[in-house]
Amino acid sequence: MAVYKWSNVAVAMQSALATALTVTAITKANPGVVTYTGTDPANGDYVLLTIQGMFQVNNKVVRVANVNTGGNTFEMEGIDSTSYDTFSSGTAEVITFGTSITTATSMNGSGGDFEFIDTTTIHANQRSNIPGLPNNQTYSFDNLWDPANAGQVAMKSASDAQSQRAFKFTFGTGGRIMVFSGYVGFSGTPTGTAQDKVVTPAAITSQGNPTYYAS
Repeated sequence: MAVYKWSNVAVAMQSALATALTVTAITKANPGVVTYTGTDPANGDYVLLTIQGMFQVNNKVVRVANVNTGGNTFEMEGIDSTSYDTFSSGTAEVITFGTSITTATSMNGSGGDFEFIDTTTIHANQRSNIPGLPNNQTYSFDNLWDPANAGQVAMKSASDAQSQRAFKFTFGTGGRIMVFSGYVGFSGTPTGTAQDKVVTPAAITSQGNPTYYAS
């Protein structure tokens, strides 16, 4: 079993999205295959999917593999869509991860737990519940306060605009990658305690589950 450390972790944020590809089909397969119209992506690109029908991949960031430029298809690497709902329409946008977050001093993940639905009947003598929708995952972290830092400027801009951004975490141990899309909450407010470093908090609330890659 690999053991990962919060050390030598690269955090990158979306700086740009390419012109949207029109997605015309997604297969139910392992891996799922996307048919598109528009400029061909390249193997290894990351795309943000905005999808109707197959809601399991809506707002999901996936890595492109096995591009067929003649057939205008690519595989969603690592995504088994066999049991997903039926695709109806959508887009895919190639992501540029051009903004580095280099001031984080901590990282706390939360969420992903289910809201439970009460299914207790008048005939039962104890409560019964079934899982409903999972809560969004949130990553909260402190940063060394620096209003001129490019990463903090970009986070504040995204926060002020309430704009969704894609993120990529690359772990130095083993090179494992986590990608997801979410909303940034960042005011740049300095905080801390006496005689200690000045920090400023940030939070990213994901939209959909992260995708993980070995490297």
